Amino acid sequence: MKIEIWSDIACPWCYIGKRRFETALAGFEYKDDVEVEWRSFQLDPTLPDHVEESEADYLSRSKGIPADQVRQMFAQVGAQAAAEGLNYDFDSVKVANSFTAHRFLHLAKSRGVMAEAEEALMSGHFETGRDIGSIDYLAEVGARLGIDPDETRRVLESEEYTDAVEADVAQARMLGANGVPFFVIDRRYGISGAQPAAAFSQALETAWAESQKVTVLADPTNASTDYPEGAVCGPDGCA
Repeated sequence: MKIEIWSDIACPWCYIGKRRFETALAGFEYKDDVEVEWRSFQLDPTLPDHVEESEADYLSRSKGIPADQVRQMFAQVGAQAAAEGLNYDFDSVKVANSFTAHRFLHLAKSRGVMAEAEEALMSGHFETGRDIGSIDYLAEVGARLGIDPDETRRVLESEEYTDAVEADVAQARMLGANGVPFFVIDRRYGISGAQPAAAFSQALETAWAESQKVTVLADPTNASTDYPEGAVCGPDGCA
């Protein structure tokens, strides 16, 4: 079974959804038969490379949300994150366009460490105030994952993996995703949002059970079939 997860590093609910999904997957009986693939999405492609103001000030100014309402929202999201073992620090968040970081994730994917890179960047962004728009920081993360820093800088100073990021975003749109996190199981089932772990568990069980069934296209015991002549034997004899 294959699960694709569209997310944006700069999305607080994506990190929470990641944890909740991981909790469900850890308790899934057939987890060793599940392939997870991360895919890119951008909530705000128009965001400048860097914004010299706090996350709260930026949201208040750009979205027209009163400052006290932004702070209340941060408190609510932070509490949800804490329940999943995450320590959000919105005061330290560096506001930056995530496109370069998504290109880095595709570089990490080519090295087989995309999931680890996703975790590192989300943690860095929301918990320790690291700059996901900084090539130096991305090279640092890559080095921890075994990617040569010079290779990371060379890739990110070019346009490499731009097409891969744009293709992921286009696929999300094609599948009807207007926001993230967005989980797709075997291209048959979609789960939108940072659902509770129990909801992910139920989805995994349902999708697995359905994947084990065979759709019979020709069956002589079914009067509606287009091919009624095929012979079949069963417990009560042959027909």
